[in-house]
Amino acid sequence: MKNIAVIGAGTMGNGIAHVFAQNGYQVNLIDISQDAIDRGVATITKNLMRLLGKERITEQDKEDTLQNISSYTSISEGVKNADLIVEAATENLNLKLKIFRELDQEAKDSCILATNTSSISITEIAAVTKRPDKVIGMHFMNPVPIMKLIEIIRGYSTSDEVTETIMDLSRKLKKSPVEVNDYPGFVANRILMPMLNESIETLYNGVAGVPEIDTVMKLGMAHPMGPLQLADFIGLDVCLSILNVMYDGFKNPKYAPCPLLVNMVKAGKLGIKSGEGFYDYSESRRAEKVSAMFL
Repeated sequence: MKNIAVIGAGTMGNGIAHVFAQNGYQVNLIDISQDAIDRGVATITKNLMRLLGKERITEQDKEDTLQNISSYTSISEGVKNADLIVEAATENLNLKLKIFRELDQEAKDSCILATNTSSISITEIAAVTKRPDKVIGMHFMNPVPIMKLIEIIRGYSTSDEVTETIMDLSRKLKKSPVEVNDYPGFVANRILMPMLNESIETLYNGVAGVPEIDTVMKLGMAHPMGPLQLADFIGLDVCLSILNVMYDGFKNPKYAPCPLLVNMVKAGKLGIKSGEGFYDYSESRRAEKVSAMFL
């Protein structure tokens, strides 16, 4: 397995491309927008420069990594020689189904199709292909170049051979893969998202403010980042999407998203990506609470 295609040049996609390229794989980074690809490659370059400054890589390592990345705005051109395709598009079921139908037609028969989805059913995605045994979840953690965990999610039809191949590949990326089964939210988000949602409920109910809630969890529970800051980092729209997937999948009210989260997403307060969430990120101000207007 030498040729990797990554669908989507956003935060997760460019991180996944970075990791594969830095470990010697030939990577085709694919997005419908050349501007998005350019931004993705710029982010990879910036992250490589940071690693170079910390003397964790050499100048040659940086140059080799960038040389390993090619870019395409056409799926058919970008995936035709791929041994593995990792889809990292927006967390939207209909979009992913559309992409996987196209990948199934365009990719060679031996190619494994992986999705970086954080909550959507691998089985449902695989069902729109003629190779459900070769469809698998590779849920990387953000930021991809730093975080060691990859959740490897088996769909109903994913073969043992494909699972072991992806587990081995993940180890070659210097990651720690964990095999899990295909249920809404998998393991990471099934545990994490209810905690984030309860933190938002705590704010919504007026128990404490944003910095107080985050401080309690950081100092009292030894979390490196408070839950509201983490929600901003993930993206409040992404949090809402995952909670909705789990609520729809389990029909359990404990997964119902907090009304405050719903209203903030409607207002476009998505966290770091929009400049405002539970904190204000405009003009480098990273600790100014802005959520009071939504209470």
